[in-house]
Amino acid sequence: MQRFQYQIIRKMHVKALPMRWGYGDNYAYILSDETTNKSWIIDPAYPKDLIPYLSKDTKCEMTAIVNTHHHYDHAGGNGYFLSHQYKNLPVIAGKDSEHVSYTPSDGEIIQLGDDVEITAIHTPCHTRDSICYYAVDRKTGQKCVFTGDTLFTSGCGRFFEGNGADMKRSLEKLTSLPDETIVYPGHEYTASNVKFSKSVLGNSNHALNRLSDFCSSHEITTGHFTIKDEKEFNPFLRLNDPAVIKATQSQNPVEAMDILREMKNNF
Repeated sequence: MQRFQYQIIRKMHVKALPMRWGYGDNYAYILSDETTNKSWIIDPAYPKDLIPYLSKDTKCEMTAIVNTHHHYDHAGGNGYFLSHQYKNLPVIAGKDSEHVSYTPSDGEIIQLGDDVEITAIHTPCHTRDSICYYAVDRKTGQKCVFTGDTLFTSGCGRFFEGNGADMKRSLEKLTSLPDETIVYPGHEYTASNVKFSKSVLGNSNHALNRLSDFCSSHEITTGHFTIKDEKEFNPFLRLNDPAVIKATQSQNPVEAMDILREMKNNF
């Protein structure tokens, strides 16, 4: 009798860890190459929220602490973890993060385990040191990007250290990624972002209507939407949309970006 052998294809794995839920609705993430279990922990800002999970995790071999930017609600746990669970790990981040030991250049590729390649994408605006991390599993073709406070589901971050031109350039870098890339933002702001997006795009955007329906039945939306989705329902990526031009009263995309963000700030 012929025996069939089934090959188990291991893959890149992402675990979203909610922190400060009900207040900042932050996410930390564990990104793992499942072939080797080598992992990154991304934006582990609040140790007390993460320790219950991390203490039970016996599989992941952490190889780096990674920050998307230096704000405390993303980088604030670096010191604790370097002193406790993850002594002597490198801190991969922009130049302003606490305890940073390595800042990758824009476009630099870093290997994680056997199969995962991660590209650092500099996205200055929310902070000057903002970096997004685009991960690709070479074996399975999976793609995802960790966007910190640059790109949210149907939104973007505040312009604390930049302006509309900066954010436009940064978002264009992200929208140049493959459409199927899954977006993992730094906060769960989707429900409030949808309300603002509808005030701009109205009810005729079918992708936004589907997102609104999804929010009605899901508290957590991260990991469900892609770059393609964002281009369809995110007003900050649709600066030439007639509805955005009407709302901002500007056909200049950079000016519209600034106006749109100010509208969101005051929404």
